[in-house]
Amino acid sequence: MAVSRLNAHLHKAPLALGLALGCHAWSAFADEQPAATKKNTLPDTSSQTSTNAPSANLSNAGGKGPKTTTRKDGSHVEEWVVTASPMNTLHTPIGLSRMPDDVLHTPQTIDVVPQIVMQQQNVKSLDEALKNVPGITASVGEGEGGMSGDQFLIRGFAANNDIYENGLRDFGVYTRDSFDYERVVVIKGPSSQVFGNGTTGGAINVVTKTPTAKNHYRASFSGGSGNYYRGTLDINHKITDTIAFRLTGMGNENDMIGRNAVYSHRWGIAPSIIFGLGKKLNYTVEYFHQTDNRLPDYGVPMVKDPKAAYSAPATEYGVNRTNWYGTTLDADNSSVDMLTGRLQWEANRFITISNDTRGGLYSRYFSASGVGCTGSDLVDTNGQLSNSTTSKNNCSTALFGGNAAAAKLSRTGGVFGPNPYQQDDWSVQNVLSAIAKFNTGRIRHQMLGGLDIMHVYDQRKNYAYNNPVARQYVNLLDPSAYVPGLSVIDGNSDPGHLVNTKTAGQKLWKKGDATDIGLFLSEQAWVTPWFSIRAGLRWDHWSSNYSMTGGKGADVYMGQTQDTINPNVSLMYTPNDHAMVYFTWSESTTPLGLYVTNSSEPLTTNNQKLQPERSRLYELGAKYSAFHDRIGFTASVFRLEKSNATMQDSSVSGGIISSGDSQRNQGLELSVSGQILRNWNMIATYARYDSITTGGTAADIGKQLQYVPRNQATVWTTYEIAPSSSYNLLVGGGMTWREGVFVDPANTGRVPANVEFDTVISHRFDNHWKVAMNGYNLANRLNYSNLFSDRVTPSIGRAFLFNLSADY
Repeated sequence: MAVSRLNAHLHKAPLALGLALGCHAWSAFADEQPAATKKNTLPDTSSQTSTNAPSANLSNAGGKGPKTTTRKDGSHVEEWVVTASPMNTLHTPIGLSRMPDDVLHTPQTIDVVPQIVMQQQNVKSLDEALKNVPGITASVGEGEGGMSGDQFLIRGFAANNDIYENGLRDFGVYTRDSFDYERVVVIKGPSSQVFGNGTTGGAINVVTKTPTAKNHYRASFSGGSGNYYRGTLDINHKITDTIAFRLTGMGNENDMIGRNAVYSHRWGIAPSIIFGLGKKLNYTVEYFHQTDNRLPDYGVPMVKDPKAAYSAPATEYGVNRTNWYGTTLDADNSSVDMLTGRLQWEANRFITISNDTRGGLYSRYFSASGVGCTGSDLVDTNGQLSNSTTSKNNCSTALFGGNAAAAKLSRTGGVFGPNPYQQDDWSVQNVLSAIAKFNTGRIRHQMLGGLDIMHVYDQRKNYAYNNPVARQYVNLLDPSAYVPGLSVIDGNSDPGHLVNTKTAGQKLWKKGDATDIGLFLSEQAWVTPWFSIRAGLRWDHWSSNYSMTGGKGADVYMGQTQDTINPNVSLMYTPNDHAMVYFTWSESTTPLGLYVTNSSEPLTTNNQKLQPERSRLYELGAKYSAFHDRIGFTASVFRLEKSNATMQDSSVSGGIISSGDSQRNQGLELSVSGQILRNWNMIATYARYDSITTGGTAADIGKQLQYVPRNQATVWTTYEIAPSSSYNLLVGGGMTWREGVFVDPANTGRVPANVEFDTVISHRFDNHWKVAMNGYNLANRLNYSNLFSDRVTPSIGRAFLFNLSADY
């Protein structure tokens, strides 16, 4: 089938205005500014292509202990030069202008996946990077197939719209490759005061690779299990003293180990240029493109053994983990283009101004097959689909009733879908912010304020299958992707085969847009040099519209307008530059119409007037960078409360609905990262959660929150053997562990614990060439990655990946 792409055009005026403003300001002032002196800046860790992380070092300029100097008054002092371990992330900048402090001085639980860890693990996607962060769970698509790509939960709460790059929202629905990542930062807890609506569980901020002052030319090739072939390129060139250019690129082809037929073929490129490098006024322009052709995987169904207390994945009862239940027409083809301009101007020693602008274009053709154990037979009467009221299917009955060979799954749900659709989106966002530092008497102040404006537009054209009845069922034990005569047709010519939405029936077009205007202001005041108070709030005016037109039945138009205020208050005790104890209270708001691009029905006639989801955080924590910044320790206890909770509607269309439930998650999070001994580095995390539904649906009250484990831990450690010799060797490995979780609010289905052991071994031939071998899931354990209420996706099986890299 030739799918016609919709002509979605980016409204160029807001984007062009923001970019032009930055370029004009730079041309007028860049050459007049002296080099800026910055505090808490991060070294260029991107130069560390070796998996052998540089050790923390304590020495004088000669490299041999302290140097004693004599002052003018005759007293003697010792001078030390300290190089911190790159594994210790407490002095890492968060990577956005609205949060100017480093991790240590930000009163919130923040996990960082640094560049050195991503290199050692040969991380290839955002999902792989986030395996190092406790409290992160991935969720798969549902219903009409509206939610796929990267869909994460933080502390059990949806973060579908809370993925950012350099502080600007990434609205796309796609699987993100990590070739352009410098580091990944996870900010936990409600953060609407900073980011605007959303961020119930937190936010994920990706810091990308941008030009630096040091020239380098890097390339790597990886190959291994599952026909894995991957090449990456990273070039940084300093054109003049104040202009530098960087280019990163990637090509990737692989099959999924442990899953039949599932693959990904993708490529990407990300050039960037900075004007005013090292100056008080600088402007960075970045372009990002990624094309990905992959096969969507909805996993395996949850089945119920009559003798068991809970339903469990079918693979726990002997169903082959490799079984894939899609058809030959399934596809997930996406194309992403983003253009970003970031201005930073240190006007004087008191005021710093930032202006960040991004425009994005997202195109996607998506066709997937559901995996339903229960359902009614489809009936096609003269081109009009309906569900049989007498003939129903339940694969558990056959599987556990002695007739397993006859067990079958339904690729369609009660709404006749998921069906194919073409999605075309565009977005634009501009964030203007300013930081003012000043004193009033003995009290030091840091004030931050700004304006955040964003708009997103989504358009989808729905398609249908010519023979949905023949497509519906597939054998549980021996699935076949081939359905004779099946083809995709234009929904306009056969509207009776379109997905049947609860709101408007079988519709050809779905269009949505949302606009958010936010004003934010915060101030931190140091009452004493060691105690400060930070308070802030953000006002947002949120407006969203959604329509369902064409096809059969009357067209439906919906809208939602809401004004929200989200506050934040923190108390911070900082006895020195290496330690902080804090208490934070914050609130967050999530309107139901927030999920314009990544929900099949962001608004319905029933939920458009409902109140938004509200969440509240109480957190007490401590951070300490010890042993001359070699090791960082963090600890926090928190309580996260949410009212009017939203969830995906698995029984209707996969849209976002309000459950009306009140939920609470509280717990403890610990982390340690850095150099334990010379040549020995480690990063480890642990989380203990106590979650419960406190009100709302009777069947849910008192139950553990879905997707939230009670315990979760990660550890990654490496050791260098003879690092300065020709016999050098780095060996390392780690484990990720997640206790079993419930997959539905009523706790009727449970997924077993995940345990994965990974390893790495590498050798440097010289200062330029390195070879490495990574092993993943060494025990070949049956784990589950993406989770949903009635299905789960098996994780990768045992795999090995070879890597050869050069750095000049």
